[in-house]
Amino acid sequence: MNKEEWKNSIIEGLKEVYDPEIPINIVDLGLIYDLKISDDGEVYIRVGATTPACPVTEDIAYTVEQVIKERVPAKKINVDLDLETQWTPLMMTKEGREEFRRKYGYDIVQQWAETYGIELNENKS
Repeated sequence: MNKEEWKNSIIEGLKEVYDPEIPINIVDLGLIYDLKISDDGEVYIRVGATTPACPVTEDIAYTVEQVIKERVPAKKINVDLDLETQWTPLMMTKEGREEFRRKYGYDIVQQWAETYGIELNENKS
């Protein structure tokens, strides 16, 4: 068992799971808070939601578990649905941010930062 290969395979599979509120995958939205693979083949993943009031959070957790089952021969899978950690656009990956900009025509990260007075440390090249 190669834990790094497992992790990469799981992440690739999760890029096919989309948030119902914002049609961007849960990886690029930054909703995968933790992913651990033990030496004996147990997978722990902590997943968030864009809003704790999301009516399909349990469906997302179920789908995440199914993706892991399809991707790796895990001995045990523990999907921890974290509705306590508040999601913000600042958690998005660069790819998620660019996809949002393409779909909606504005930079949600920049708008969020301006609204809340947050300075973004971005390298302009």
